[in-house]
Amino acid sequence: MATSSSPPDWDAILELAIALAREAGAELRYRFGRQVAITMKGDRDPVSEADYAAETIIREGIQAHYPRHAILGEEQGESLPCGPIRWLIDPLDGTVNYLHRFPHFAVSIGVADAQGVQVGVVYDPLRDELFTARRGVGAFCNGVRCQVSTTADLRQALLATGFPYDRHRRGDNNHREFMMFNLAAQGVRRSGAAALDLAYVACGRLDGYWEQHLGPWDVAAGALLVECAGGKVTTYSGDPFDGLGHQLVASNGHLHAAMLAKLAGVRRRAWASPL
Repeated sequence: MATSSSPPDWDAILELAIALAREAGAELRYRFGRQVAITMKGDRDPVSEADYAAETIIREGIQAHYPRHAILGEEQGESLPCGPIRWLIDPLDGTVNYLHRFPHFAVSIGVADAQGVQVGVVYDPLRDELFTARRGVGAFCNGVRCQVSTTADLRQALLATGFPYDRHRRGDNNHREFMMFNLAAQGVRRSGAAALDLAYVACGRLDGYWEQHLGPWDVAAGALLVECAGGKVTTYSGDPFDGLGHQLVASNGHLHAAMLAKLAGVRRRAWASPL
């Protein structure tokens, strides 16, 4: 185990993240389609015993190997907020899908230091697809290097997005943006798992993705995957992505300026004439 003064062994951290993602994914796969206890964080924001079980597996594994590392998880909050390394975990990205037995969900684990996210893992346990990223090394799907698409015309692009749980109460709920891109692009998908959407941009299955009102655990690993696969990630205004998920545009790079321009236009009109 590294001492507090030793530089992080990012290769070892990546290997642990992979092992924990697979272990948590196996737990989700075992529970999938079975009766699970559900509570509600909001009137449309469920959390299940499967979420908690998967997060507990990941937390206990991190703490066993790196007791000084901080952990921020979607369901159980933050521990050791002053730790030198911070793990950002979404144990079940796509809970609504999972609870409806819709087979599209993932485990997401990002690991960051003061310079940003350095390691990212997104694991789809039903397809057994493991997406991994290491800053400065690259992005991979089951060991094969990922590369973003070459689509350069928005009219030929397949995009993805999502909507906040409180969209029925929130004016800025992505409906205008969705309608605009649905007409401007070849197609828009709403799959309900942000981590997989970003992984799919990284490996060229999608050309771009936009969303806001996400948590850092939703996007930490996926954003790194896109960057390491040659893509671009920014805020809606084009500023560097801050890692928090409040606003995120991810693309193959070729489409980025066009996506930002379209977003700016529709949002400017929305503020001029709100619903």
